[in-house]
Amino acid sequence: MSLISLFGALEVGLIYGLVALGVLISFRILNFPDLTADGSFPLGGAICAICIVSGMNPWLATLLGTLGGAMAGFVTAWLNVSLRIMQLLASILVMIALYSVNLRIMGAPNVPIIWDPTIFSPFIAEDYSNQFWVKPLIILLFVIAIKLLLDRFFKSQTGLSLRATGANPRMSRAQGINTNVMTYLGMMLSNALIALGGALYVQTQGGADISIGIGTIVIGLAAVIIGETLITSRKIFWITLSVIVGAILYRLFIALALHSGPLNKIGIGAQDLNLITAVLVVIALVLPQIKTKFKRMRRRKPS
Repeated sequence: MSLISLFGALEVGLIYGLVALGVLISFRILNFPDLTADGSFPLGGAICAICIVSGMNPWLATLLGTLGGAMAGFVTAWLNVSLRIMQLLASILVMIALYSVNLRIMGAPNVPIIWDPTIFSPFIAEDYSNQFWVKPLIILLFVIAIKLLLDRFFKSQTGLSLRATGANPRMSRAQGINTNVMTYLGMMLSNALIALGGALYVQTQGGADISIGIGTIVIGLAAVIIGETLITSRKIFWITLSVIVGAILYRLFIALALHSGPLNKIGIGAQDLNLITAVLVVIALVLPQIKTKFKRMRRRKPS
């Protein structure tokens, strides 16, 4: 694998690190099985791309894309909290609806922004010679900032209330926590981060496409599981770090598989990306079980 391919995998891995943080909030912290991610990721990208094409400042366009994701999370939470629709079904309904919404926003299946300014443009040389490392560096700064802000938030009174809501809603209500408000807050925060990932993704890829959200939730879950397997801790600092590491490793594994000589010789190529993704997710799901069995075997060995 070439150096450019390595930086490319790192770039996408960092973007999906933001997605993984969003999935962590909904699935792990709030205990809300949310499939809205497959719609909010392209929603953030669609809003960002159409705003940039319209001449808007790319930083403002990125912010609007993020806010669009927050609104998607709000609708999912509203369906569940106010209309009493079960969590999974509520997220599926919003995910399906967002496909049409995204098409409406873009006005076409894709919106190119190759020649339009992005948040990366001021830092890229005229001959584009440094873009392969500048983009990952800027995204890394985004990820670090978001991670530190989340760490601080989850140690605050509101963040602790959110964590308590996911851990035990009944006990939280008994302690005076408004679990409905916490559900709204958690879902909006989760999908805002996922949409931010989508907004950054379209700016790195040179355009938005209606299909970029397919499999987003699978990638996010795989990153969370891989990270939790490698870094086991109950401290929020290590939990958020683990999912970011998991997302980066996930993309590196895919890049290595696609550029593997032995696999290429037997016909495995770019067209098998979804197959490789599925295999990696299966491995990620099985790893915790293997790790648990290994620990049990070590305990049983006579000293």
